[in-house]
Amino acid sequence: MIGRLSGQLAYRGNDHVMIDVGGVGYLVYCSDRTLATLPARGAFVSLYTDLLVREDLLQLFGFESLVEKEWYRLLLTVQGVGAKAALAILGTLGPDGVSRAIALGDAAAVKAAPGVGPKIAQRVVNELKDKAPSVMAMSGAGAQPATTPSTADTAVLETPAPAAPAPSIDASAQADALSALNNLGYGPSEAASAVAQASGEAPDADTTALIRAALRLLAPKE
Repeated sequence: MIGRLSGQLAYRGNDHVMIDVGGVGYLVYCSDRTLATLPARGAFVSLYTDLLVREDLLQLFGFESLVEKEWYRLLLTVQGVGAKAALAILGTLGPDGVSRAIALGDAAAVKAAPGVGPKIAQRVVNELKDKAPSVMAMSGAGAQPATTPSTADTAVLETPAPAAPAPSIDASAQADALSALNNLGYGPSEAASAVAQASGEAPDADTTALIRAALRLLAPKE
């Protein structure tokens, strides 16, 4: 299993790149969002990878962060979602956007991904609502990029901003708030939904503020 590749960016295509690792070129397929974060040709690059194995095909898929890779793997567990659809969803929403869409049951957001129809989108939010909290909880650490350039690397590594940046959300605070609500007895699905909604309304909120906002959302309505 090839879990990560680090080397020189030798080539960039419309949906893939070639990474030269010790003289061997690996073709790695990526989402539009991940491609937009990569440096110029010739620069050092590092990506988490997942290897698709079929009888007639070996194909590598690349991800900027470990949490993005885990979302990809989770999306593949949904019936009807293949590698192309999973990359399209991640490319459109990003890891944080997928997290919010599933927590809030927002099938319309998932449907915005190219090639994803309404039935598949609804299936994604329905089937992953109870599995998603485990990936949400790792966001604080998993959001770290695969590339941690050294002093020598920074001279050639310039990362452009993503094509469609999402609001900055404190993933660590989100994970801590989710854990706190679970400890208070709230189910994973309802806790994740409340935290996601609270984060969307106040992206800069710290853990305490998120917990309070989520508890207000979870309070019985009179």
